[in-house]
Amino acid sequence: MKFGITLKPDITVERIVGLTRQAEAAGFEYGWIFDSHVLWKDPYPLLTLMANATTSMKLGPCVTNPAVRDLTVTSSLFATLNLISGGRMELGIGRGDSSRRVLGKKPVTPAELERAVVTFRELTAGQEVQYEGQPARLTWATGSPPVWIAGYGPKVLNLAGRIADGVILQFADPDLIAWCLGFVRQGARETGRDPNSVEVMAAAPVWVSDDLELARQRVRWFPALVSNHVVDLISRYKPEDLPASLTSYVQDRTGYDYQHHAEVGSDNSHFVSDEVVDRFCLVGAVEAHRQKLRELAEVGVTQFNIYLMCGEEEQTLETYRRDVLPGFRGMD
Repeated sequence: MKFGITLKPDITVERIVGLTRQAEAAGFEYGWIFDSHVLWKDPYPLLTLMANATTSMKLGPCVTNPAVRDLTVTSSLFATLNLISGGRMELGIGRGDSSRRVLGKKPVTPAELERAVVTFRELTAGQEVQYEGQPARLTWATGSPPVWIAGYGPKVLNLAGRIADGVILQFADPDLIAWCLGFVRQGARETGRDPNSVEVMAAAPVWVSDDLELARQRVRWFPALVSNHVVDLISRYKPEDLPASLTSYVQDRTGYDYQHHAEVGSDNSHFVSDEVVDRFCLVGAVEAHRQKLRELAEVGVTQFNIYLMCGEEEQTLETYRRDVLPGFRGMD
């Protein structure tokens, strides 16, 4: 199992760079950053600094979407960053949540997401495409980065299996991940791909402590964040098409304030129970983290991505470096 971090760009630029450097030294192989350009700092200048601060860490947004920037802009950004980083860029992309909804706009459709991924790959590979009726080509682009597709619903998960290098699943619930991977693997088989060739990321916050009440307080914002996607799923699928363990917890949700998105202690999380926190996140003593990670590996997770935004980030990295990562070196 590989490990990554995701940063929320509401902290200082200097701290973003420092945490990225510390994470690489600790053995984390991926450095991701949120992309919600209205709520927080734009990720792409920060990714440039993160690339210059590291030597081997793979970098990218977790996640962007095809709509907030013209796709030719996103492709050019990635092609440029790939040159700066020596080919270490990876694209995390989804239908769009906070960066769209904070502007009163909806996520893109699965079909639009698929077209965007195909076009992105062609442009970053230096190929000519027909873009909105006009030929376009990045003649200087040297290679298309791997693409990770984020999703929860059967359609996008199937899409990830058909065309993505990896799938991003924003929770650490082994049972729900197993349900999701059924659609991913089905999509892979439909196009003749080896289902095991699709990398699987579980992304969630962690808090290492014997004090479970404190740990849950620090990460309760995360199931509230996920609830935005769950509410969207409920509007598009029949109840019998979705697992109750994913949908039932939002029944007492009264709304969501994106100005407090991914914020520790936010009122957005008032409806989230301890049981849901424990399923979606990693909390408790070090051994509880190790056990949960072993369960995730068993269902097919190949990368665990820590949402490093709960406080005491430097200490979390040190604890994982010392007590967690050594036990997962070389896991298949």
